[in-house]
Amino acid sequence: MKKEIIIKPTNGYPFLLIELIIVGAGLFGLIALKNPWALILLFIFLLLLKGFYIVFPNHSKAMILFGAYKGTVKDNGFFWINPFYGYKSISLRARNFDSERVKVNDKVGNPILISVILVWKVQETYRAAFEVDDYAQFVKVQTDAAVRKMSVSYPYDNFDDKQVEVTLRSGLHEVNEALEKELEERLNIAGIHVMEARIGYLAYAPEIAQAMLRKQQATAIVAARFKIVEGAVGMVESALEKLSEKGIIDMDEEKKATMVSNLMVVLCGDRDAQPVINTGTLHQ
Repeated sequence: MKKEIIIKPTNGYPFLLIELIIVGAGLFGLIALKNPWALILLFIFLLLLKGFYIVFPNHSKAMILFGAYKGTVKDNGFFWINPFYGYKSISLRARNFDSERVKVNDKVGNPILISVILVWKVQETYRAAFEVDDYAQFVKVQTDAAVRKMSVSYPYDNFDDKQVEVTLRSGLHEVNEALEKELEERLNIAGIHVMEARIGYLAYAPEIAQAMLRKQQATAIVAARFKIVEGAVGMVESALEKLSEKGIIDMDEEKKATMVSNLMVVLCGDRDAQPVINTGTLHQ
């Protein structure tokens, strides 16, 4: 595979002065001297005129001579080069690409909507100009393919498998790194440098969004209840120990069971406890 060749062009201003001298001499010979051979000078002027070109900042021109690649000019300014050279202009600026939201399946088969934000630029002009037909379109197609490949490598979330550490929703750093690496490998053939790649949009597909939302809510409620019960058990245990140490009340196993039951109801209930005045004994 050919590689990029950087060439240093000739400053165009000296040749501009030469061109002015040639055209002046040609017009003088044709008009003042009425010499038809002066047309040769005008022909030379028109031929050399084709060699002038301008390279703007963060742009480049890949030079071609009769179908052969001769090199790339990346310097900015006004230049002159062999007038038989053709060239293909290539922008070296960084570009943003926000892909469309595509529907794909995650690792466990759930349909999701996902899009990617990609920051890229041309790094090697030869590959961008001659290895692919349209490097900008190539970036779009390969980005879509990389997103589809990445989505089947990770689950959306770890609700179904708590052992999964990296998911599309929670492992954004690892997922973005994997996406960036995948795109770098795919776009290398076109001389494209991936500056940044990250997930721009991520959600369940509409047909399962409500069901998955209820599943997330149920999981959150169960986790919260588990924490509440765990804390309540610790509080009850501490209360019984304190009462026993200070000898405030002597309770048998039945009284302890009743107290534990009442405390657990109070601490784990969804509503505030309603006070009840007991006018009898603990057993009435």
